[in-house]
Parts: sequence; structure tokens; C-alpha cells
Amino acid sequence: MTNTRKKTSAPRIDPVAVELIRNSLVAATEEMKSVLMRTSYNMIIYEALDFTVGLFDRQGQTLSIGLGLPMFIRGMSDVVKAKLNHWGEADIHPGDILLTNDAYTTGAHLNHLTFSIPVFHQGKIVAFSTCMAHWQDIGGVLNGVTTDIYAEGLQIPLVKYHQRGEVNEEIKELILMNVRRRDRAAGDLEAQLSACRVGVKHLEEMLQRFGEKTWQSSLEAIMDHTEAEARAMVKKIPDGTYEAESFMDDDAVDLDQPVPIRVKVTVKNDEMTVDLSRMSPQVKGFFNSGAGVACAQVAFKCLTLATDQPINDGNFRPLKVILPPGTVVSAQHPAPMRVWMTYPMTVVDTIFKALAKAIPESVIAGHHADLVIANVNGIHPKDGKLWIYLGGLIGGGWGAKYNEDGVNVTVCMNDGDTHNGPSEQVENKFPLLVQYYRLREDSAGAGQFRGGLGAEAEVTALSKVNYQTRIDRVNNTPWGLNQGHAAKGNQVGMRHKDGTLKLFNTGKVNMRLNEGESYVLYSGGGGGFGAPKKRDRQAVLRDLRLGYVSEAVARETYGVKLTAKERQALRLPAALA
Repeated sequence: MTNTRKKTSAPRIDPVAVELIRNSLVAATEEMKSVLMRTSYNMIIYEALDFTVGLFDRQGQTLSIGLGLPMFIRGMSDVVKAKLNHWGEADIHPGDILLTNDAYTTGAHLNHLTFSIPVFHQGKIVAFSTCMAHWQDIGGVLNGVTTDIYAEGLQIPLVKYHQRGEVNEEIKELILMNVRRRDRAAGDLEAQLSACRVGVKHLEEMLQRFGEKTWQSSLEAIMDHTEAEARAMVKKIPDGTYEAESFMDDDAVDLDQPVPIRVKVTVKNDEMTVDLSRMSPQVKGFFNSGAGVACAQVAFKCLTLATDQPINDGNFRPLKVILPPGTVVSAQHPAPMRVWMTYPMTVVDTIFKALAKAIPESVIAGHHADLVIANVNGIHPKDGKLWIYLGGLIGGGWGAKYNEDGVNVTVCMNDGDTHNGPSEQVENKFPLLVQYYRLREDSAGAGQFRGGLGAEAEVTALSKVNYQTRIDRVNNTPWGLNQGHAAKGNQVGMRHKDGTLKLFNTGKVNMRLNEGESYVLYSGGGGGFGAPKKRDRQAVLRDLRLGYVSEAVARETYGVKLTAKERQALRLPAALA
């Protein structure tokens, strides 16, 4: 049947309004980020940026998010949709603030409290302003491996933290009674609400300026544009089915039992399907998550990046994800979720690995794929109060590209804009002394383009300290591509008072450090791309000069034998006869 609709019946889109609204959405989420960072109480938010803020339409579709953590992109939208489904528009009122930390809705762990404020225009809901942020503590077992969700802290169902503008004091007290430092938790709570209110202010100003009709049509135009860009990028990928597998070390319960990560990617015309149905079933230890769809979205966004702002649901219309329930990235109650962030980043890595033969110029080799953190806590000798520090977050090496070395000492892709905690802040706030934080020589995978370098850090306890690591990819190290070599993996160590260093063959370590003892963290490098012997000689000499590689690696792996003049320029001792 011929479409006889007249062209004049289509609504006229004002391109100026579209661009103003596009940039206003980005400005809103950027200001939400700034407010949260400036008013929060814990370093995990204001230094590490373990949060995401976002604006969502009345159906819960993403309009713009301010990263934080890329893996929150799906979870935040799912939370808004769950709130709508739970109450319905008729039972959500002006002045309500909606809250949950349900791990099976957010896809993450209980430490992520998610607040949403509905935005009303002419008596009806038009949008939501939302903030998800990491609380340093939400109760539960402080140290050790958890094997169900009940051990991990307070579970908050879908509740109204404010009802018609009035705080629900009973809910507030229930939350603060279940955390160990209520003063800091209360501060972070109010910081999240402040960030949400900033988003509301921006949305109300946009609606007042443009009117709802223009605002809604502009949103549709923005999403259609990002969809078109994504489809154009997918169309550049050769049609076909591509598969890859990798392994995690273990689940911290069944040690030395590798956990398989298997993906299948199908590209047809301008659409992509990511099949995660052959992933490992959910595990006994605390590495489960509900972030499978987010993994596919993060990988997809990296592969189809064009206009990068704002990030909205239009980006993902060409993407289909196959994900049955009950896997390590679609875990079901009561699976433990505390270290939810570890496996997803290897899922993203493995999607790139699957597509390496199809689009080698658009992917990277394996990266260190772990936060490389320690849960460090104790009683502060100055005030006798409990202190909690998520120690480490030292960054590591990213994989090389087909034409470029990998980046050094950068936080893993799961956590995007997350930063490490400055050593000065650590020493000021906690009874810890940072001995060094430096590049890890020879940690990068060799290649025509080498991977990025990892880091190593040693921190001495100035009083008794509880110390636990949950680190993976120690034994299953970051892979290279196209004859590039694998990188060194992550590693954990402990230095005794007498200076002797003990290195562990696992990343799952739980111990108590006495005053004067140290923990040592090593992050892995990134895999190399291309055969090492093809690397430019001057690039190898530069790496030697900077201390990135040792002379032994330059000689044995890259085949570079130094002349006497080069040795002198590099200030190396004369070669042994």
C-alpha cells in the first residue's frame, strides 16, 4: 500500500531548539556531577567518582547520563522503569523521592543507592532526575567472602524516601542504623539528593523555555540522530558471526576453578546481536552481577562512537542482547553481588576479542581488567573510630591498538572516569603510609605496538589493619592480538617488618597487618598488538630510556641489541663480554 501521508503532516522540528536542548541535557548532568562531588563526604565519590547521574524520560529511557561508571548506564534506566512499574504514574506525586538499592534491579551491589525525583509539567510526569552512588558501607560482613546477598548488607526495596515533600523519617533512620559511619552516610545521602535536585531544576527550565511539545519532539530527534549514527557505524562491520572465550581465575570460593566467559557476536547489515547465553552460571562467590546487558552496551558504544554526547537510549536501538537468567552477569536472588564489577570488564574485553578479526582497526588487545583494590579498615588511633578505605584503585595497562601503544596506568573500562585516591589524601585521612606508587617495568605485553604499563604500590600500616583483596586476572592474563604478546597479570603481595616480600599466587587474600607491615598491589599491563620484532627500534630505545622495559626484554623479546653509543646515551653500564 502506498503511503499517502502528506509531508506537511509531519511535525516541524526546530533545529536550533534541538541543539539547545541537546546541550542543555549534557550541561544538566555535568552540573549534577559537580554538585555531587563537591558535597559528598567519602573519597569513593568525590575522588574516585564511583557514581553516575542521569536524566530519564517518563518511560525510563535514558536522555543523558554523566559518567562516573559506564556500567551504570543500563542499571539506572532499569531502576527508573522498576519504580514506574511498582507505583504507576498515578501513585507518584510531586515532592516524592524514590529509592532502592536492590542488587537484582540495579545489576550491581547493595552499596549503590539510587534516588530518583519525578519531574512534573502541567500536572503529569515528564521525566526523572536520578543519582546512583557508592556508599562506603551499607552494613553486612565487613571482611571475608560472602556467599549470599543477606551477608552483604541492608537491602532496601522500592520505597519513597520523601512523600509529597516530607522525608520519611522511619526509612531514614532504618538506613542510618544499618551503617557503621552514619555521619558520613548521611552526608552522602544529602549530596545525592542535591544532585537530583539540580537535574530537576534544569529540566523545569527547559520545559518552561521550550514548552513540552517542542521539548518532546526534540528528544525524539536527538535519539533518532544517535540511532542513525550507531547504525551507520555497525554497517561498516563485515556481516558474520564472531565468537571468543576467556577465563576468570576463580570465584573466591572454589579456588583455582576457572570461570568461563563466552560471547558470540552476530552482525547483519546495520544491527548487532551479542549472545551471552553460554556465559558461566552464577557462582558461589561474590562476583555475580546483573550487568550483562550493560556489558554489551558499553562494548557497543565503544565500537560505534560518533557523536558522544549525550549518551541516550537511541544509541542502543541497533543492539540486541541474548541473556538468559542465572549467569554470572544475570544473577538471580540470593546470589552474592558484592564484587559485581570484576567480571563485566572481561566480558567487554572478550567482545572486542571476538570482533578482532573482523575490525582489527577498531578494537584493543586485552587490558588488566580489574580495579586492583583492597578493602582496608581498622580503628583509627586518633579518635578510636572505625575507618574504611577502598585501597588501591591504582589503574593498569590497556591493550594496544593496531597502530598505537596501549595507555599506561588507567582505571579499568568498567569504571570509565573513575580516579585513584591521591596518596596525600590517603595519608591524611587514614593511618597508612604510601611508600611508592610507580610504573611496573616490563608489565606491558610486547608487540609492534606494546600494551600499556601497569603500576605497583606499597602501603605501610601505621596501626593494626584488616586487609582483603578480591583481585582477578592474576593467572588468566591480558592477551595480545595479531601475534602480540600477553601482558603480566595483576598480583598481590605483603611485606613483613624485616623487609621480606611475600607474593601470593591468588588475588583473593584476607589477612590482618600489624603496625609496620605493608600491602603491595601490582596491576597488570595491556596486551600487545602485532609481532614484537616489527616494533620500531627508536620506540624500543624510548621505552628503555623511560624505564618501561628492561634491557633483557629489549634484547630477547624485541631483538634490539644496543650499540656502545646507545648504551652511553641511555646511561647503561657497558655490556658484559
